[in-house]
Amino acid sequence: MVISTTVKHPDEHNESIDSTFASRYMREAVPKFKLSESCIPKDAAYQIINDELMLDGKPRLNLASFVTTWMEPECDKLIMDSLNKNYVDMDEYPVTTELQNRCVNIIAHLFNAPIGAEETAVGVGTVGSSEAIMLAGLAFKRKWQTKRKSEGKPYDKPNIVTGANVQVCWEKFAKYFEVELKEVKLTEGYYVMDPLKAVEMVDENTICVAAILGSTLTGEFEDVKLLNELLTVKNKETGWDTPIHVDAASGGFVAPFLYPNLLWDFRLPLVKSINVSGHKYGLVYPGIGWVVWRNQDDLPDDLVFHINYLGSDQPTFTLNFSKGSSQIIAQYYQFIRLGFEGYKNVMENCLANTRILKEGIEKTGKFKIVSKDVGVPLVAFSLKDSSRHTVFEIADHLRKYGWIVPAYTMPADAQHIAVLRVVIREDFSRSLADRLVSDICKVVTLLESLPSTISSKSAHVAVIASETSEEVKKDITETQTEIASYWKKLAKGKRVGTC
Repeated sequence: MVISTTVKHPDEHNESIDSTFASRYMREAVPKFKLSESCIPKDAAYQIINDELMLDGKPRLNLASFVTTWMEPECDKLIMDSLNKNYVDMDEYPVTTELQNRCVNIIAHLFNAPIGAEETAVGVGTVGSSEAIMLAGLAFKRKWQTKRKSEGKPYDKPNIVTGANVQVCWEKFAKYFEVELKEVKLTEGYYVMDPLKAVEMVDENTICVAAILGSTLTGEFEDVKLLNELLTVKNKETGWDTPIHVDAASGGFVAPFLYPNLLWDFRLPLVKSINVSGHKYGLVYPGIGWVVWRNQDDLPDDLVFHINYLGSDQPTFTLNFSKGSSQIIAQYYQFIRLGFEGYKNVMENCLANTRILKEGIEKTGKFKIVSKDVGVPLVAFSLKDSSRHTVFEIADHLRKYGWIVPAYTMPADAQHIAVLRVVIREDFSRSLADRLVSDICKVVTLLESLPSTISSKSAHVAVIASETSEEVKKDITETQTEIASYWKKLAKGKRVGTC
C-alpha cells in the first residue's frame, strides 16, 4: 500500500510525498557522508534508517555482549519520559540527583562499605565502567602523587599492576593518563591474574593493584581475598600502603546474590574503590556505570569540581559534563522493583541456564569448557580438535542462524588458545539454550563435511598431540599460535571504525 503524507518544508510550500519511494530520496536528497541541501519527509527518513537497521543483529541473540537488552515496559516509559533531562542540571532536576545518590548508597551497602546509618556513601554514576575506572585510577594516582611529594620523592613514574586479561579501558587509562600498566601474563589453563605474581610486581611506584571480578575472557572471579592477604604482608615489610581496586564491571551485581560469602569487596581492608556496570547485570540498558569509594579519604578533594553557573553550588567528579538522566532513573527503578530477592532470582535463573548450556555443549563431545563454575554466568569453550576447522569458522556459521557468538584468542602468554563465549543474560531462556546447542551441532556437522581451511602443517596438530616429547609439544604450540594469529588477523580485517 502506498502511504501519502503532507510535509511542510522550510520554504513553507506543501508537497505530497509517497514514503514508498524512500530509496529514491536516499539517492537524490541524502548525499553520502555529508549533510544534504534539502530536507526529506519524516516518513522517508524513518524508512531509510529503519531499512538499514534491519541488517543489524538482534540484540537478544547477541551472545557476545554482557549488556542488558530487555527491560520492563514500565521502565521503558520512564526512560522515554526522561530522555530530555540533562543530568548535570542538578538544580533544575533535584529529584533525579537524589535518585542517583540513593543508587550510590544502595550499591555501597551491597558492597559492604563501612558507612554508618547516618552517613552518606561516596560514589558517582558514570556513563559506564570505562569512565568509572578512569575516575578511580585518577583518584589513586593523585593520592599517590600527593604522598610522594610530601616525602620529597619522585612522583613521575606511577604504575598499576593488573592481569593481562583486563578490559581495554585499563589500557586506555594507562595511555591517556600516563601510567605504566604492568601486566601479569596468563598461562594455559589459568586465565586470570595470579595474586602471587601480581604482588611480586608491586613496587614503590604502584598506585594500586587492579583485580577483576568477572574476567571478560572466561567470567572467572580473581582471588581478591588472597591478593589482600599477600599485599598486606608486603606493605608491612616495605612500609608502603599499596591499595586494591576491584573492577567488578561484570560480577558486581552477580557475586552478592549468588556468592554472598565470597570475600572480594570492602570487607577486605585494602579494597579502596569498586566499579560496577549498571548496564550489565545491574539490568539497565546502556550506558550506566558506578564507582564507589570506601570512604571520603579515598577520593582526593582537589579532584572534585564545584560549579555554580547552573544554579546553586554543585560538586562534580566526572570526565564528561552533560549526560542523560534516563539510565540513572532506570537503575533506581530496578533497585526498588526487584529488591534483593528479585536480583537473586534473576541471577539464579541465569546460573541455571548457564549450567544447561554447558551440559549441552559438553554432550557434543567436541568442546572443552574453559570457564569456571564460580563466576559470571557465561560459557567459554574451545575445540578439542582444531586441526581441520576453528572456533572462528563456527562463529561465522552461527551467524547464519542469527546467533552472534564471539570467537577470540587469549592474551599473552596464552594467545595460542582460541575460544567461543556465550554470555547468559536475563532474557536468555532455557529454550534458547537448547536451540543454540542444536545449531552448534548443525554447524559442527557441516564443517566436518567440508574440506579443511587450515594449512597442511596445521592439519597434523591432532596427530602430533598424542606425542609426549618436548620437541613435539613445542611444535603444537607454534602451530596453534600460527592458526590463532591467522584467524585473529582475518577477524580484525572485518572490523570498521575505531572501537
